[in-house]
Amino acid sequence: MQRAQRNSLKLLQWMMAASLALPVALFIITSAISYTSTRDIADREIERTLDVVHEHALKVFETIDRSLAELNEVVRGLPDEVIRAREPALHRRLRRLTDSLPQLKSAWIFDADGRALVNSLASPPPELRFVDRDYFYAHVDQTIGSFIGTALTPRPPYQGARFFGMSRRRDSDDGSFIGVIQASVLPEYFESFYARIGSDAGSFFAMGRADGVLLAQFPRLERDLRLDPTGPVGREIAARPAHGLITVAWPSDGIERRIGYRRVAEYPIYVSAGLETSAIRARWLATMGQHLVFGIPATALLFLLLALALRRTQHLQAEAAKRREAEEALKHSQRLEALGQLTGGVAHDFNNLLTVIRASVDLLNRPQLTEERRQRYITAIADAVARAAKLTSQLLAFARRQTLKPEVFDVGERMQALHDMLAPLLGPAIEITMRLPTEPCLVHADAGQFETALINMATNARDAMQGKGRIVFTVETATTVPDTLAHAPGSQNLVSQNLGSQSLANQNLANRGFISVTVSDTGIGIPAARLERIFEPFFTTKQVGHGTGLGLSQVFGFARQSGGEVTVASEVGRGSTFSLYLPRVPPDLLPQRQAPNTAPAVAGSGMSVLLVEDNIELANFAADGLTELGYSITLVDNATDALAELVMDADRFDVVFTDVVMPGMTGLDLAQAIRDRGIDVPVVLTTGYSQALSQEGVTGFELVQKPYSIEELSRVLHRAARIRRVRDGAAE
Repeated sequence: MQRAQRNSLKLLQWMMAASLALPVALFIITSAISYTSTRDIADREIERTLDVVHEHALKVFETIDRSLAELNEVVRGLPDEVIRAREPALHRRLRRLTDSLPQLKSAWIFDADGRALVNSLASPPPELRFVDRDYFYAHVDQTIGSFIGTALTPRPPYQGARFFGMSRRRDSDDGSFIGVIQASVLPEYFESFYARIGSDAGSFFAMGRADGVLLAQFPRLERDLRLDPTGPVGREIAARPAHGLITVAWPSDGIERRIGYRRVAEYPIYVSAGLETSAIRARWLATMGQHLVFGIPATALLFLLLALALRRTQHLQAEAAKRREAEEALKHSQRLEALGQLTGGVAHDFNNLLTVIRASVDLLNRPQLTEERRQRYITAIADAVARAAKLTSQLLAFARRQTLKPEVFDVGERMQALHDMLAPLLGPAIEITMRLPTEPCLVHADAGQFETALINMATNARDAMQGKGRIVFTVETATTVPDTLAHAPGSQNLVSQNLGSQSLANQNLANRGFISVTVSDTGIGIPAARLERIFEPFFTTKQVGHGTGLGLSQVFGFARQSGGEVTVASEVGRGSTFSLYLPRVPPDLLPQRQAPNTAPAVAGSGMSVLLVEDNIELANFAADGLTELGYSITLVDNATDALAELVMDADRFDVVFTDVVMPGMTGLDLAQAIRDRGIDVPVVLTTGYSQALSQEGVTGFELVQKPYSIEELSRVLHRAARIRRVRDGAAE
């Protein structure tokens, strides 16, 4: 229960951590996806804007180019004198052209010496030469088509905004240079257009020549700028001259921007459109901020609810802990009460047994005792010892500490064999009914403890009926099992361990089911308030001296240690039904029947026994008894000395008989050491109780339970020693 409570607290703590970690992780993932999406959207916007800017620039330059071509056709073949004579008319024509095209500041016709023959600004034009302007000298030595120059400042007496020239060469009929036709284009026209379409924060536009000379920019630049062909922009354009998209710190102001560029058809002009990366991030942050507006309160609410749940759970578990402490205190008081009942019940029974033994011993010491009376006193002592051993076995059974001797047997047959024993035990007024199955119902358990458990349940039923009524014993395959068996695989594992050397295929008892043995009576029933305590040791409703309260405790301990369970159903006035569940085993595990060994004590015939016992009185008793039967005894009081005797000369001994519970090296340790060292001497163990044996079993060694008789001991030693080969010509 406490482990489940700790797990529930850990689960809530993990959930609290997850309520923060999961939203944070989702927010990080969403942020990455959103940033990529925002950048993709910005790139698409830049591309669309670049399409508009490119289309605009292309139309402007194509319009100017057509106008220059028309002017060239108008003056083609006309000498300079004729052009000067027609200057007023040509002036008006140029004036109409510039008025109709807002991108133009002025239009000019120059002669071969760079003097203006006609312009749209003044009539007649001033006597100035413009041979130093790039839009003029670019055409002197070659025919290059339309030329676009750099940004220039008007020369006095002309004034106004800066401009860049777009010009064409005037050729004579023989192809020689006779002048230039030029249009002055306003950069501010493009910048005004860029300002109108660049309403978004961080918008950027630029137009420049292929050699890096910047002609127009938005935001407006107050100085001339020429991009380095070896710089980031120049390298990108060189790599992809037609079109591209880059992130770069713009040289004029150092601001990082996402910029798209495109060449304007066949003109040596590039237009650019872009956004500041800070503006793109601002869009992304605004989007994430909207998520946080909803996400933070939701996450905080979830965390708060989990924190409240954790606090509530801790509070409930604290209350549960207090209740457990109260229950433990109650159980402690009940245990004290049980100890008091033990003082009255067990002490009473043991005093009765000791009284019989003491009286029998006193009577045996009297002179002139007849053989019949001597035998009667000896029998009384033996019976008292047997009853004391049974009482001790019941105590160990409830504690699940007795060393079981499991075997495979048919429950139905064993019940049938108990019928004749139960009849005189229960009395003539008790009607016994047995409902036994026709097919074998095999279990793997201690047969003696099983019979004791059945007798205890039967006598409990007899007492509940006050010696008169009907008891029904039923053996069948269980169709349902208690929850403690359905959800406790450990009990099956325990039974599998008890199978010892059986094959693994036969250890899967959980798939075989359980055998149910029920004992139903017609007694007075058990009140509901007592049902939970009936299996407690020393709990009894009988008068002092009429029972120790260990009968049902033995049933409980035997069932649990055998991998099963015992339950009770009762109704006051209508009797009770006790159900004993034991794991079922397959029929192929039933051993072959063997004739019972009823032989008395077996003579030793010189058989050598190494006896290891730390209790000197018990050791002398066993040594004297075996010596009288012809055994050769070597007595040591500890396992270390016994192992030294064996190492020195193991062939001296036919069998080792050792107590299990001893200081230092135990008898089980000694037996294991003999096996590990390869010493070929059989080992027989003895104990009244051993924690190690109750948990691990005898691990393949013979076992004699205390108290034992010399007759029983001689038979076990003789049977174990027969494993050794013939020695000195005598069969062992």
